[in-house]
Amino acid sequence: MPHIVTEPCIKCKYTDCVTVCPVDCFHEDKEMLVIDPEVCIDCGACIPECPVQAIYTEEDVPEKWKSYTALNKDKSKELPVITEKKTPLGPEKK
Repeated sequence: MPHIVTEPCIKCKYTDCVTVCPVDCFHEDKEMLVIDPEVCIDCGACIPECPVQAIYTEEDVPEKWKSYTALNKDKSKELPVITEKKTPLGPEKK
């Protein structure tokens, strides 16, 4: 079961998660990160690294963000892989 990046990542885009991913499944656009569900091995290493709690297992995605499952799948096909930490876009939310 792949992991899904959801709405809290938009305009924050912390990249701590990409540094712990063993399979480089994260992709980056201008406002957020997404996970390629075909590459994700469901290890869960990324979840505790996200300071805005934007990453969920597919089965645990809150109902209001279910559309992000398809968004991650679709966008990951067209965006570049990101494997290194970058400066975030916005302030940390806790």
